[in-house]
Amino acid sequence: MKWKNRNVFITGADGFIGAWLAKKLVEKKARVFILIRDLKREATYKLLHLEKKVTQVQGDLTDYKTLERILNEYSIDSCFHLAAQALVQVANRSPLSTFDSNIKGTWNLLEACRNTKTIGRVVVASSDKAYGVQKKLPYTEEMPLLGLYPYDASKACADIIARSYFVSFGLPVAVTRNANTYGGGDLNFSRIIPDAICCLLQGKTFIIRSDGTPERDYMYVEDAADGYISLAEQIEKKGVTGEAFNFGTGRPISVATLFKVIAKLCGKPQVKPKILGTAKNEIDRQFLAIGKAKKILNWRPEIKLEEGLRRTIAWYKQYLGV
Repeated sequence: MKWKNRNVFITGADGFIGAWLAKKLVEKKARVFILIRDLKREATYKLLHLEKKVTQVQGDLTDYKTLERILNEYSIDSCFHLAAQALVQVANRSPLSTFDSNIKGTWNLLEACRNTKTIGRVVVASSDKAYGVQKKLPYTEEMPLLGLYPYDASKACADIIARSYFVSFGLPVAVTRNANTYGGGDLNFSRIIPDAICCLLQGKTFIIRSDGTPERDYMYVEDAADGYISLAEQIEKKGVTGEAFNFGTGRPISVATLFKVIAKLCGKPQVKPKILGTAKNEIDRQFLAIGKAKKILNWRPEIKLEEGLRRTIAWYKQYLGV
């Protein structure tokens, strides 16, 4: 399918991955509409110079009437739902606001899509965190969703609700379950990669809340955006609609090792982090099997970790002026 002149609605485009997705779709000549809840001085889509290339609509996911108006007024063809309260520590402190945004916001948007005649495809962002603690790794799409911490549970709920809209109502929807995603423009500095890079570039001590051993799968943001687009383009294929797909690299790395790689690429291999060992409500080891996306969508990650980190470090050097 071609994206030129298609009306595309993205929630969460003022966030990190959503902004890169918007950038890719603008480059494909789509007409992109983004939902903005709070008018921020800094937002990733502004840093990617998209402010004059997209239509910004102010509103809240928890307001059903606003979503219905946007979808109908702009004759939206394709919807990407990435908006969420995405920080694990915030979810632990404030579960109710996280549930409101991540669960109610999802069912509101899906119901609005169901009642909009122009909608041809809906892609909903879940997360690898929805799998929770499993006896076997890597996670495969057939595994039950066992997320029990607030953020993990909210994504599991959104995931199940999204797929129920295909089974129950025939809505052309599919779900992404992404690995940890990194790249330039991530302004959530509580995340390990932007935090580590900025600490190293500014000569500050990087603090690891865990004991340094937890392992995660880290995917470069442009690979993630390509995954969303690939899924949307093929959503009408048998075996795609109503399904969930893992997107990641399948290559886990520990927090301590990741910091060593970043420090080396920043030219400071001698710098050591401060390890607290106090993190709670986080899963020890996570990574994804991506065979389903490879086989059905012909998607695979193109950017290896060191190359992605080099690009990310270069972005933050420019951002920080160092």
